[in-house]
Amino acid sequence: MLCSCDNCKDSDTLFNQLSQLGKNLRYDEQLNEFINLFSTLGNMERLIIINVLKEKDRCVCELEAILDKSQPSISHHLRELEKLNLIRGLKKGKFTYYSLNKKKLNSNLVNILNSLRV
Repeated sequence: MLCSCDNCKDSDTLFNQLSQLGKNLRYDEQLNEFINLFSTLGNMERLIIINVLKEKDRCVCELEAILDKSQPSISHHLRELEKLNLIRGLKKGKFTYYSLNKKKLNSNLVNILNSLRV
């Protein structure tokens, strides 16, 4: 049946090639980076955080008011964004102010677009 869609003569060889292609893609480092990025950004609160950090640096108390969420919830989202180096925190006295790492975010987006080129 496989050879009927690809007009091949040896379905076992074609199956093995396709199977290997799938295995290679599952372990592709760049694809896994994209999965981590999409998983992290696939959350409304995190997208809101990124959006408000485009305007200016913000402290956690500002993000609490913007998102109407508790400090532990905000901290969890900030940690997820920091893991991918999309934001960074800078301690100023008692407060930590978070800023957007525009260079890293742009780099990720450029890599995604380049990988999608045909």
